[in-house]
Amino acid sequence: MSVRPPTLREKRRYLLARIEPCGIPVEGKDLYYAIHESVTTLWGDVVTAAMQPAVISIEDGHAILRCRRGTERECAIALSTLFTCRDCQIVLRVIATSGTIESLRDRIKSMAHHLPKSTGDIPAETEECTFDLRAFQIVQCDGHKVDVIEKGFKNTHRLFLTTEDLEEK
Repeated sequence: MSVRPPTLREKRRYLLARIEPCGIPVEGKDLYYAIHESVTTLWGDVVTAAMQPAVISIEDGHAILRCRRGTERECAIALSTLFTCRDCQIVLRVIATSGTIESLRDRIKSMAHHLPKSTGDIPAETEECTFDLRAFQIVQCDGHKVDVIEKGFKNTHRLFLTTEDLEEK
C-alpha cells in the first residue's frame, strides 16, 4: 500500500494548551477521555465525530492536541469547558494553533527559555516560603502568581498566592 500524496491527505490542526495549575501529573489517556467528554457534552456526538479530537503529547506542563481543519475554534471552545481530569481539577488554556506539531514544540521551548531561572522575585536557592505561619514549598512562580504546596505528609494543601502574600523570613 502506497502513501497518500499531500493533496489527498486529510488536513489537521494542532492546538497547544497550557495545563493549569502547574505540577499536577496528567496522563494522556485520562486527558483524552476528559476532552472527549467535554466536546461531546458541548457539541454532541455528530460534531465530536467530525472534529476527531485527540491528545498527541503532554510536555512540560503543556498538551498538544489534534483536530480536523475547520473545527479548531469549536475544539478550543470545548477545551475551555473542561475543568476536571480524573480526580484532579485542571484547566486547559489554549495558547496557539498550528498546522505542524514541530512548530508547537518550538514554541514550548521558546517559552521555557523566556522563563527566569529563579522563581520570579524569589531567589532560586529559597524555594520555600511561609504563609499564615506555616511552611510551604513553591511549585511555580509566574510573575506575581505563586503556586505553593504545604510541606508535610498529612493534610497538605495547595494554595495560589501572589508575591505580596508571602511573608519575609
